Amino acid sequence: MPRRGRTVVVVGASLAGATVAATLREEGEDGRVVLIGDDPAAPYERPELSKAYLRGEATADDLLVRPPEAWTRLGIEMRPGERVEAIDPASREVVMATGERIGFEAAVVATGVRNRPLEVPGAHLEGVFRLRTVEDADAIRRAASSASKAVVVGFGFIGAEVTASLRRLGLDVEVVEPLSTALERVLGRAIGSVLESIHRDEGVAFRFGDTVDRLEGDGRVERVVTAAGHVADADLVVVGVGTAPNAEIARAVGLAPDGGVAVGPTLETGVPGIFAVGDVATHEHPIFGAIRVEHYDNAIRTGAHAARNLLGAGAVFDDPHWFWSEQYDHRLEMAGFVRRPDEADVVVRGSVADRRFSAFLLDGDGVLRGSLSLDRPRDVRRSMRLIRAGVAPPRGTLADPDVDLRGLAPGPG
Repeated sequence: MPRRGRTVVVVGASLAGATVAATLREEGEDGRVVLIGDDPAAPYERPELSKAYLRGEATADDLLVRPPEAWTRLGIEMRPGERVEAIDPASREVVMATGERIGFEAAVVATGVRNRPLEVPGAHLEGVFRLRTVEDADAIRRAASSASKAVVVGFGFIGAEVTASLRRLGLDVEVVEPLSTALERVLGRAIGSVLESIHRDEGVAFRFGDTVDRLEGDGRVERVVTAAGHVADADLVVVGVGTAPNAEIARAVGLAPDGGVAVGPTLETGVPGIFAVGDVATHEHPIFGAIRVEHYDNAIRTGAHAARNLLGAGAVFDDPHWFWSEQYDHRLEMAGFVRRPDEADVVVRGSVADRRFSAFLLDGDGVLRGSLSLDRPRDVRRSMRLIRAGVAPPRGTLADPDVDLRGLAPGPG
C-alpha cells in the first residue's frame, strides 16, 4: 500500500515512465509523484515516428500518451526538459544536472535507449539522420520532401519501417546492411527473406553483407561508399545501427552485462524500492532468463506492473511479450523471445509463398518459445498463453490452420 506523504520519483518521461506515474496515481498512490524527462515535450509514444507520423498521416498530438491537462488532473509533478545525472541509493536522492537533489522513498528508472552513432568519415554531414524523437522525424520528413534518393543504413525494425515510409513518400531507397537478409537477428534467414522479398517488390535496392566505409559530400551528404566499394547516390541518409541503454545514471543500483539496469522477476533492482522498466531494464524473466526488450507493449506492461508492485502487489512479471510492425500493407506480429531464430525448430501454418502465414519457434524439447505471423495476427495472440505456460504442442497441431490455439493452453481461457 502507498505510504502517505512519500515521494516516488520516475526518471524518464516517455511511454514506460509515464505509464508508471499514471498507474500509480490511478490505482491509489497518495504521495508525491515526480516525472522527470530530458525531452521538453509532453510524454509521447514513439512507434508511429517511423510510420504514420513520418509520412505526415499523424500529428504530434496523436502521439501523446495523455493530453497535457491529464497530468495536472492526476496531480503528477512534471519536470520536462530536465536531466538527471545520477541516482544515489545511499541518500535516497536523484541528483539533477543543475545540482538539485530530490529525495525519494521509491524510484523508477525508465530512461530508455539512445541510438548508436555511425562512426565513419562524413557521418557529420548535413542530411544524415537518426530517428528517435519527434524532431528527428520532422527533420527526415522535411528532407524527404525535396529528395529523390535515400540510403538507409541498417535494416532492423526501424530501418525497415523507415524504408517503407520513404518509399510511400516516393523516394528511391537503397539499404546497406551487414547481415544476409532483412531482420535476420530477430526473424532468422528463412523468414527474414520473405520480408526482404516484400521490400524488393516495392522497389527497394539492397546491399546485404556490406557496411558503410564513408559518406561523401560538399557540406551535405551526396553519396554513400561501402566497404566493398559500392557507391550509392543519396539526397539523405537515415542511420539505424542499433541502440544502447541509457543506464549510466543507475550505475550505483547495478547494471547488467548488456548495459541495461538489472532487475529481478518483480522489476525491482538490487536496491529495495528502486525499479527499472521499459527499454532500459534487463529483466530476470521467469521463462526466458535475463532479457532486455525494446518494444511498445513492453513499455506499457512493465510500467503498469512496476507501479502496482510499488503499491504492494509484489508480483512476478511473466508477460510473454508481444510486438508488431507495419510495413506497406503488411503487418508482422511476434510473441515470446528466441535468441537464435535460425537454431529453433520452426513449424509453419499457412502459406509462406502467399506471404500469409504463422511460424512457431520451438526449443530442443519441443516447447513453444516464440511465434510470429505475417498477416495472420490471431495465431500470435492465441499462442501467448502457451508460451507463458511452457507448453510443448504437437507439431501437426501447430501446423493445422483449423486448430484454435486457445484450446491447447492449460487453465481457464
